[in-house]
Amino acid sequence: MEIESVQCECCELKEDCTQEYISEVKAKFDGKWLCGLCSEAVRDEVSRGKTQSGMEEAVRAHMSFCGKFNSNPAVRVADGMRQMLRRRSGDLSSSKSSSKKYSRQMHIVSSIHLSLLDSRTGKGCSVDRILRTCSGALRKVDL
Repeated sequence: MEIESVQCECCELKEDCTQEYISEVKAKFDGKWLCGLCSEAVRDEVSRGKTQSGMEEAVRAHMSFCGKFNSNPAVRVADGMRQMLRRRSGDLSSSKSSSKKYSRQMHIVSSIHLSLLDSRTGKGCSVDRILRTCSGALRKVDL
């Protein structure tokens, strides 16, 4: 199984993946390779029904959104995670569920993991690890 470095066509983040995985992702997203974070954002847009043309339009809209930012990729990943978690926690806080259910759901949100491969170990990376890795860059930039 050969590992290949591939760059997200939205945010330009590079990941090391197998050719089989790259092909699967491209098949899902109109021939474009998207990192885990961007693919989740696009799927979220489609599931919310914000685009009428489906996946193709959601990919195009997300690529446009990512194109507006020219900062460090580490900052973009952290910012994207922050936005995704804010949106998710906003959805949860607006629901009329019991506090126990809310607490359980927030635990699930805090346990989100992306399907990224660590180029050094070949193992998956958690969002927490990505954010810890990026913390040096984040300290230099006021978010």
